[in-house]
Amino acid sequence: MTDESELSPNTSEKPVSSAPKAASKKAPAKRQAKPKVVEPCEPCDALPASFERHLRYGLSRGEGVSCELFQALAYSVKEQMLDNWRQIRVDDSHFQRKQVAYLSLEFLMGRALGNALLSLDLQQDSRDALSNYAVSLEELEEAEHDAGLGNGGLGRLAACFLDSCASMDLSVTGYGIRYEYGMFAQKIVDGYQVERPDRWLREGNPWEVRVPTHNVTVPFFGHTESYVDKQGRRHIIWVETQDVLAVAYDMPVPGYRNGRVNTLRLWKAEATDDFDLAEFNQGDYTEAVARKNLAEQITMVLYPNDASENGKELRLRQQYFLSSASLQDLLKRWVSRHGHDFTQFAAKNVMQLNDTHPSIAVPELMRLLIDEYGLEWDSAWAITSQTMAYTNHTLLPEALERWPVRMMAQMLPRILEIIYEINARYLDLVAHHWPGDASKLASMSIIQDGPHPHVRMAYLAIVASFSVNGVAGLHTQLLKSGLFKDFYELWPHKFNNRTNGVTPRRWLAHCNPALAKLLTAHLGKEWVTDLSQLTALNALTQDTAFIQKWRDVKQANKALLAKMIAKECGVEFDPSMLFDVQVKRIHEYKRQLLNILHVVHLYHQIQQGHTENMVPRCVLIGGKAAPGYFMAKLIIKLASNVAHMVNSDPLVTPYLRFAFLPNYNVSAMEKICPGTDLSEQISTAGKEASGTGNMKFMMNGALTIGTMDGANIEMLEEVGSENFFLFGLNAEQVSEVRNHYHPRSIIDDSPALSEVMKLLKSGHFNLLEPGIFDPIIAAIECSDDQWMTAADFDSYRVVQEAVARAYKDPQVWTQMSIRNTAASGRFSSDVTIAGYRDEIWKL
Repeated sequence: MTDESELSPNTSEKPVSSAPKAASKKAPAKRQAKPKVVEPCEPCDALPASFERHLRYGLSRGEGVSCELFQALAYSVKEQMLDNWRQIRVDDSHFQRKQVAYLSLEFLMGRALGNALLSLDLQQDSRDALSNYAVSLEELEEAEHDAGLGNGGLGRLAACFLDSCASMDLSVTGYGIRYEYGMFAQKIVDGYQVERPDRWLREGNPWEVRVPTHNVTVPFFGHTESYVDKQGRRHIIWVETQDVLAVAYDMPVPGYRNGRVNTLRLWKAEATDDFDLAEFNQGDYTEAVARKNLAEQITMVLYPNDASENGKELRLRQQYFLSSASLQDLLKRWVSRHGHDFTQFAAKNVMQLNDTHPSIAVPELMRLLIDEYGLEWDSAWAITSQTMAYTNHTLLPEALERWPVRMMAQMLPRILEIIYEINARYLDLVAHHWPGDASKLASMSIIQDGPHPHVRMAYLAIVASFSVNGVAGLHTQLLKSGLFKDFYELWPHKFNNRTNGVTPRRWLAHCNPALAKLLTAHLGKEWVTDLSQLTALNALTQDTAFIQKWRDVKQANKALLAKMIAKECGVEFDPSMLFDVQVKRIHEYKRQLLNILHVVHLYHQIQQGHTENMVPRCVLIGGKAAPGYFMAKLIIKLASNVAHMVNSDPLVTPYLRFAFLPNYNVSAMEKICPGTDLSEQISTAGKEASGTGNMKFMMNGALTIGTMDGANIEMLEEVGSENFFLFGLNAEQVSEVRNHYHPRSIIDDSPALSEVMKLLKSGHFNLLEPGIFDPIIAAIECSDDQWMTAADFDSYRVVQEAVARAYKDPQVWTQMSIRNTAASGRFSSDVTIAGYRDEIWKL
């Protein structure tokens, strides 16, 4: 199966032109010589010629509107990839390379244009194409909408992994959902988060190719029936289902200047029939389109609020839709080449489950192999258990997927039957390992019994996977000793660690071109694909001229960041001040609250006149709270109110400014991390799986203030304690303190925290809204506060004073900044993917 035809652009993407083809001035790198299985395609137009053609024939005559110029350029850049994209699919199939399917409910890709131009080495060609228009390449990059396919670190990690796989010439396909709307666009109104629709597709997506030849049908609801064939074999059939059509849309993922273009395949849900024409003709318009609307709801919104029963049901439908469509696609590709011979399937395929969301792929693969392709249970289980690999991304038990048996029985009856069968066979193994231990059987069962039984999806993933990996050293250790201790005792060989990483292409070469240019001038070009070469920077930390160049780059980036903050927040950040930044999803364990309390402490110090030797700083917090997460949304409100008091006081602003950035996303981070001095990674120890924002900041020369949590620990190991601001309890100490935690005593014993709490309780930050912050005050003072906010406050405050002292000496601070970038090579996603390639995928 070649998949050639699906990559031919349709007429709306590549208008017919009678103009002769021009040789490309700088075509993307071609693949190395291999036996050709298809005739090479005619060379595409050079980028400037293609751009002009798309403007002339393919788009409405907007006379230079930025959006339309962007669309024309994007189509032209995609056109440059088509030959290689097609050839890669042919080669991977022809040479029967082992294939990896990366299943993820999120792919936070960000904007694609700048990354594609960097990977294809087409920046100058693009500038040439725009030379006749009064618009810069940077302006066109700003016209692109962030792809609303993910929310936080999980989705951004998946995007980094796809980039590394392509850049390392690995045959990996991403499978996700083509959400019509992203999670939401965040606005701050009177200090409160307000969610608006994020319709990122409102102007279309020029990077995608609709592939109707790969559509599949996904079943829901109905019931199962059984029959016995002439050979006495019992068969199960799933009947009277409500089917949904999964329509494939492909997006290219170019490798860095190596000719490979991998695929991100996204599924859109559509009704198998558009509507009931008979009902429509009879005047029942609502019912006629109800089924169509119900189907399309599945891929309408990323992460619907699951506070309601309908929200939970929709999430389960999304997860099964993704898993079923992707597995059907994989099996169809296999059958087209090998027929129904699955003996080598496990040797040639790996399915990486990105967190627990796609774990329903386990029973779905069993269903397809048994019900659709006629395999016996043992053969199907051997294939499933040798192809599934599971990455866990959370230490929070409440974040692990659990689905009510009642809901699954109604929506996915055949899947539930298979889960029960898997559980029965697995518990037999548990019983042999722990004879007579009924409590062990109950605690390890995939089915959590009780008045309202649930299916534990993480347990299902562990049982079926040949590999279970954590994403940082501490995280993996805690999985083995805590969350999944019994499973580790049963199957120690399954567990391994793959510390996360971020792609240096987007998160240094693309987002920080000034620093990238400086690095290339001193290190050569190879660091972009081998970040370990940054260690050579350590030899330059005594070079006065280099230090000054580094500092100049940082100051220029701070000026760009200040400009963005002024536009988005209405707050003037002074680039001469310390830029102290915390941007990430708003959650209690990430402790934005601890940061806000420190801002209140600084505010109080200034109010009291204690400004001698104070280092002026600008504090930035940004991130979205889940729509149903009351406390997270209240923390945003507190940040907004504190920021108002800080920024409106002329006595305070020379020393302190504070802003909450609305609608934080990938594109914002591309400006934030190059301009940050201090990166806040202050989660409660033992709660953060890894973190990836910490790595992006480090790569761009920010210094970290953080706890011994997640990948912070490995960052500290690499850069050394003298270049890292460590504070707070470690994970073991958190466990010890929790048993006798008395935050009110801690507050009483801390003059600084006592003053902060007095200000909060006095209503100083909510004079016109009495009592609104009482839940936050109560949470800080509660002995059951698992986030240990009060416990770490004084340690945090003291280390922040050390930060200020270090920042006073520009040379010392800059040397520390250089050492952080020099130590970031370990946190390239290329290193992470090399581990997956060698230790898990065995490519």
